[in-house]
Amino acid sequence: MTTERSRWIALYVLCTGMLMIVLDVTVVNVALPYIQADLGFSDASLAWVVNAYLIAFGGLLLLAGRLGDLIGRLRVFMIGLCVFTLASAVCGLSQNQLTLVGARFIQGAGGALTSSVILGMIVTMFTDAREQAKAIGVFAFVASAGGAVGLLAGGVLTEAINWHWIFFINIPIGIATAALARRWVPSGAGTGLRGGIDVSGATLVTVSLMLGVYTIVKPAADYGWSSARTLTFGAASLVLLVGFVVREATASNPLVPLRIFRSRNLSSANIIQVFGAAGMFGTFFLGALYVQRVLHYSPMKIGFAFLPVSVLMGVISVRYADRLITRFGGRALCAAGLSLITVGLVLFAFAPVSGGYWLHLFPSLVLLGLGAGLCFPPLMGLAMSGASPQDAGLASGLVNTTGQVGGALGLAVFATVTAGRTSQLLHSGHALPAALTGGYHLGFWIAAALVLCGVAVALIALENPSAPADDPVTAELDVLTEASC
Repeated sequence: MTTERSRWIALYVLCTGMLMIVLDVTVVNVALPYIQADLGFSDASLAWVVNAYLIAFGGLLLLAGRLGDLIGRLRVFMIGLCVFTLASAVCGLSQNQLTLVGARFIQGAGGALTSSVILGMIVTMFTDAREQAKAIGVFAFVASAGGAVGLLAGGVLTEAINWHWIFFINIPIGIATAALARRWVPSGAGTGLRGGIDVSGATLVTVSLMLGVYTIVKPAADYGWSSARTLTFGAASLVLLVGFVVREATASNPLVPLRIFRSRNLSSANIIQVFGAAGMFGTFFLGALYVQRVLHYSPMKIGFAFLPVSVLMGVISVRYADRLITRFGGRALCAAGLSLITVGLVLFAFAPVSGGYWLHLFPSLVLLGLGAGLCFPPLMGLAMSGASPQDAGLASGLVNTTGQVGGALGLAVFATVTAGRTSQLLHSGHALPAALTGGYHLGFWIAAALVLCGVAVALIALENPSAPADDPVTAELDVLTEASC
């Protein structure tokens, strides 16, 4: 039987792996100008340093989560760590554009394998409602606040050493995490491949998601949402997704059993995840651009500026989330947290050209940190509460997928509308700082509107799960946990 101490050590090991993956998304953003100057990227080709990672990561999350259910979540986690760590080494050693972009794609695949199964392992290790809420709070903090930590880490490493070290730092962390995972994380056997692998379903969903993420981060951002290229790629992605649903409805051993979507909480929580992720990604994307291009912050100063978000999220998620969920229920906390995020984004939309940190930025960041700390732990718990033990990996991958797609969608929308609004203001005679600020303001208003949609879904569709003692899924989890130990 897994002891209480070993379960918590296992949680911290898993979250270390997750932090490494999440950091990599934003740590690269700070170093992009240095990478561009060193390797000679054009403005257009530089985006592929980020996009290659996002396409592989977002496209493989759902498949990776299901593979964890079938062949064992720890096995998939370890494979992902190995791939991610090796690809990080290649990224750090890259001396040309092609090597870096190719390694970033492989790194994204490793990140998908690693992160997709973590939440599924957490809910099988922690079956007590209060402990599970606290464990998910720790995970939610790492998954959501890692973006802000990445800005700080990227600034420190890039300024203190060079951009290569934003990748090299993953090597010792990856090796240590793998060694500790073998020692402390319960292995747990998967359901097996006796029925075979749904190759057709796997191909359809992976290509559909990759094409969908590509459409969001490339044609939509470069040519606009109504361009022929965007509509063509978007339609192709939807056709493949429809084909996948048809395949899963008729397959004898589907890759993604459609029964999982019968859970109202699981479906609703993933919809909210799309809106919430778009809003939070918008915060880091638009906020970082505002303080860099308008207020002229250095990379390291940008990282420290956003540190309150991480600190507050950590305090709320780790220390208070479990008690608040027990006291008020996940539905109320989700709605309250999303409301605070909305207000924080609205305040950001009023930051002036000559904005001061303590007067104009700090109040917004406090609200965003509090809101995210209140919202994301119960949201992930509600999403997982609707999944049976044999589908826990799939549900975990789904939560990560909707968050990633929501973030990519948000980034593409914000990049498009802010650039368009800035260009419009420049043509009407505004100075560059004022035009940039006006573009960011519009982006913050759109981000606030998206998160407000999440509030509406939370109030209308979410339900607090039944008491653990009466919950057959919890009882089944207990049995599975004891068997895996």
